[in-house]
Amino acid sequence: MNYTENYRGIKIDVQAPHMEVDETVQAELRSCIDKLTRFANDINEVNLYINKEGQGGTSVSKLGMRVAIPGPDVYADEDGDNWIGMLKSVTDKNIRQLQKLK
Repeated sequence: MNYTENYRGIKIDVQAPHMEVDETVQAELRSCIDKLTRFANDINEVNLYINKEGQGGTSVSKLGMRVAIPGPDVYADEDGDNWIGMLKSVTDKNIRQLQKLK
């Protein structure tokens, strides 16, 4: 499922092949963007990549987030099973990168 939204002037683009992104994940993504804007008020776009590789017990879930800002973008990814937890983790990783850029 591809999902695009304009949230507070920030373009959100979610790429999730072969998966549905439910309202809970969308709401958490908006919350994470609110958190990111405290550290960078010039965010142009947030790209979220959600992918599940493998099948059954050997499947691995991957989540990556790219935050587009003037200058170099920041990117972080995480592997795991809990989408919300992975989203919070990549948000925190991107915040640390934004802090280093200041």
